[in-house]
Amino acid sequence: MAATVFYLDPLPQVGSTAVLDGKEGHHAATVRRIRVGERILLSDGHGGVADTVVISAERDRLEMTVDARFDMPRPTPSVGLVQALPKADRSELAVELATEAGVDSIVPWQSSRCVARWEGAKTAKGVARWRSTVAAAAKQSRRPFVPDVAELHDTTAVLELVRGVVARGGIVAVLHESATDRFSELPLRSVSEVLLVVGPEGGLDDSEVGKLTAAGARTVVLGPTVLRTSTAAAVALGAIGVSTDRWAQQPLDFREP
Repeated sequence: MAATVFYLDPLPQVGSTAVLDGKEGHHAATVRRIRVGERILLSDGHGGVADTVVISAERDRLEMTVDARFDMPRPTPSVGLVQALPKADRSELAVELATEAGVDSIVPWQSSRCVARWEGAKTAKGVARWRSTVAAAAKQSRRPFVPDVAELHDTTAVLELVRGVVARGGIVAVLHESATDRFSELPLRSVSEVLLVVGPEGGLDDSEVGKLTAAGARTVVLGPTVLRTSTAAAVALGAIGVSTDRWAQQPLDFREP
């Protein structure tokens, strides 16, 4: 069974004492009821991991000695997601599933056909909700990396992002039910960077598709069924995981000091 992971940034050095309090301390000490003598892993969310033993357990607070530290390598290719804003009832589900499936970064996109509109104060609240959802999903799936959630992008900013990935030799895949090229035909093993673009419930506007392809993106069909905007990225990430070495990495576990 993979080790339980909690987040603490920065991580303390080997031989020192780590303190887990706040929300993480509440979850560990009060919800999970972790006790003295138990071993847990701490991660800084950037790949750094500390193997620790609990020496003190109080309400909403743990103290641990750090026995070992190590760094987990990032999986390759890296996979980013441009996610058009789903409807409210599926907004957090989209980023939760993508995080559990291993996405490395997420860009919220206000595309033209989005039913949801993040404007004014709603923009900051929406980004904050996605970041909170991503952090919780990363912990649930015991990931040493917490995906970055960018600020809200408009189409101009997304096109700039696409051009950057293409210029670096990466692949930008626009998941589109009407595409003729198959996702499985993409040369995923030969690149170090993949960017997925997922449209809203109503689909991408033709002009958006044209601009994305002009910027170097490729439209591809993922499979024979039509997926919801909230599940498409997770399915694509699963396909990338088995088509490359991204899923070759072993789950987080304890290391000998």
